[in-house]
Amino acid sequence: MALPLTRVRAIGFLLLLGVGWGLTQPLGKLAASTGHPPLTLILWQTVICVVVLGTLTLLRGKGLVLTRRALVFYIVVAVLGTLVPNAAFYISVHRLPSGIMSILISTVPLMAFPMNLALKSDKFEVKRLLGLLLGLTGVAIIAAPGATLAPGLVAFLPVALIGPLFYALEGTFVARYGMAGMDPIQAMFGASLMALAICLPLVIVSGSWVSPMPPWGKAEGALLISSGLHALLYAGYVGLAAKAGAVFASQSSYIVTAAGLCWAMLLLGERFSPLVFVALAVMLLGVTLVRPRPRSA
Repeated sequence: MALPLTRVRAIGFLLLLGVGWGLTQPLGKLAASTGHPPLTLILWQTVICVVVLGTLTLLRGKGLVLTRRALVFYIVVAVLGTLVPNAAFYISVHRLPSGIMSILISTVPLMAFPMNLALKSDKFEVKRLLGLLLGLTGVAIIAAPGATLAPGLVAFLPVALIGPLFYALEGTFVARYGMAGMDPIQAMFGASLMALAICLPLVIVSGSWVSPMPPWGKAEGALLISSGLHALLYAGYVGLAAKAGAVFASQSSYIVTAAGLCWAMLLLGERFSPLVFVALAVMLLGVTLVRPRPRSA
């Protein structure tokens, strides 16, 4: 019998999720150092996710849902949540510091807020508008000439922000239309399969194919660990959200950002100017203000 999820266990698991997800940022930068095209990295990352999530799906006695609604879900989430944001990630993380990427990922709630307002699925509040402006100020601090990045690297900030933008689009779609009656692990297994089905022909046509067979270097090992870790952490996140609530589980994003900075300094030797930490504080304050309050039961 599973142990009850006490508050202490829930907080401990939240910390574990955040620290683990933060680790995937520097691992992703190491994976990008292979020099392989982004499509190749996405292909093998997706293969690993399919294996991990497919195994979990089978162990839970579930199957792949093939209804029309499910197929639409798979296509939308594969494009919005995997193919486009991962391509943007690998292009930008090859050039930008991993720690900066960890800070930028926290902009997802900031981007989701105006989308939800436009769809009338959220309400306007001055406090949340202030949060959005603070978030944009944090990005502006990072982008300011000579503040944190070399002039040639600032141009890659918009590319890095494509990922959070598409994650916000994905989250808005799922919140509005649901998961076609599937549980989250089933849904993401199907979406990963769809991403693989789309990505494989693109890799072949573009001539980006790289054999996954050994010998593997440090970069290939980082891709393997990062992809498997992401799939397992996602399953853990789903379980935590189911038991402790989505609002509680979403607080992991703060830990992801902080942990990502720490892992970047520890594993990659990255060092940051004081302005980076000012930008981090301003941005996280903005995220705090933008997040909606939990709804009353």
